[in-house]
Amino acid sequence: MVTRGIIIGRFQPPHLGHLEIFKRILREVDELIIGVGSAQESHTLENPFTAGERLLMLVRALSEARVDLTRVHIIPIPDVHNNAIWVSHVVSLSPPFGIAYSGNPLVRRLFKEAGFKTRTPPMIKRKEYWGHEIRDRMINGSDWESLVPKAVVEVMREIKAVERLKELSKTDYLLG
Repeated sequence: MVTRGIIIGRFQPPHLGHLEIFKRILREVDELIIGVGSAQESHTLENPFTAGERLLMLVRALSEARVDLTRVHIIPIPDVHNNAIWVSHVVSLSPPFGIAYSGNPLVRRLFKEAGFKTRTPPMIKRKEYWGHEIRDRMINGSDWESLVPKAVVEVMREIKAVERLKELSKTDYLLG
């Protein structure tokens, strides 16, 4: 029987910490489902990239890292804003799985109450490998490229991510 695990994140953007966690989980399970959370969100400072852009970044980063893509399923997961039905929402969008990986205690609790095994992946260099930190560095012109896979840098250049974030930071400032 195939052992399948799921991990859900916003991946705004996918960074080297994510990639290391995926590799570690793939040592424990046959297949990994990567849920791209808040899939309906984009073009804000907190969620600047579309679900499609994040899927592209993830596939290219995993491929670059020589992860066997036949063992990985990437699915978009829009928010439902209702904890009581959230796990069933995730299940409805996903291939079957038995283990949920999350660093978020609420997410682990919700999956546990729904009858799933849960595991906490390690946090890797959390102060650096953190989407908020990477986005801030992009806006401020600091080094961010060393924190993400080269394939992600390439996608970011393709979509003009730095330019987008700088414009969003002005827009959010004006609206704030």
